[in-house]
Amino acid sequence: MTILCVRFQLPPMHEAVLPGLLGLLEEFTPVVEALPPDGALIDVRGAERYFGRSAVELASVIRVRSLALHGVDCMIGAGPGPMLARMALRDARPGVTCAVTEDGVREFLDGKPVAALPGVGTATARTLCEYGLDTLGRVATAPLATLQRLVGAKAGRELHEKANGVDRGRVVPNAVARSLAAERPFDRDELDPHRHRRALLSAAEELGSRLRAVEKVCRSLTLTVRYADRSSTTRSRTLGEPTAHSADLTRTAYGLYEALGLQRARVRAIVLRAEGLTPAEQASHQLTFDPVDEKARRIEEVADRARAKFGPRAVMPGALAA
Repeated sequence: MTILCVRFQLPPMHEAVLPGLLGLLEEFTPVVEALPPDGALIDVRGAERYFGRSAVELASVIRVRSLALHGVDCMIGAGPGPMLARMALRDARPGVTCAVTEDGVREFLDGKPVAALPGVGTATARTLCEYGLDTLGRVATAPLATLQRLVGAKAGRELHEKANGVDRGRVVPNAVARSLAAERPFDRDELDPHRHRRALLSAAEELGSRLRAVEKVCRSLTLTVRYADRSSTTRSRTLGEPTAHSADLTRTAYGLYEALGLQRARVRAIVLRAEGLTPAEQASHQLTFDPVDEKARRIEEVADRARAKFGPRAVMPGALAA
């Protein structure tokens, strides 16, 4: 086991402490990949040799230091690769690291539903289940040609490899500063999809305003939906072009939400993150000659000036979409 996937149990609206927690992880290894808003992947191969401790032992030290220095508990999954560490995290709980050994990969995967595999969305899982491939064990033993006919050549090959425990991912060190997040927690577990969408609209408008304030654009958007049972779902989508336009961010956020296919899900919080930030002056914008789009952008400029003068609540959420 050389990869740890750590999820810090941050209180709502306390994402600002994440950089400090990432700094704690970097005391063990420089190979740390931030997974905002509350997690990280770390490669501890070098740390295992340097400290003479196993990955599980290092996980225990990380948990103790996180509690002692920041008052934040965490859950940790360990595995031979990033994919397996992420999946192990789902079975972890505070105080106990869920570890998948190289010899135990097949046993760990076989009984899990196909939807538990990272990258398998609702539509793909439905297609596989219709043909009786409802567990990873059955997917692993299915002929490659069959999977490719069902989900496509490239996706079928990747699905076959992952179901057999082949983890080609790697930990890519990054900087949390290259992203911005907006979180919308609910006062109670929320079932109403209309309220979910209003939260998405508010978060997208906040991100657009913040991006324009720092003269940045984002290349992709990530949606994390947290549920009442403390589980979560995360999906990402690359934008058609780098943008800070609230309307574009909102459309993409709605698309991510609809793709989840939630059925009366009890949602505790919604987190929207703009990633791949670059200077706005370096971004190109495809001219549309659409008067509606141009009007929306002019309204954004006015709203931004109002926020700068009177504060962030000067423009109510949803006003730009009206």
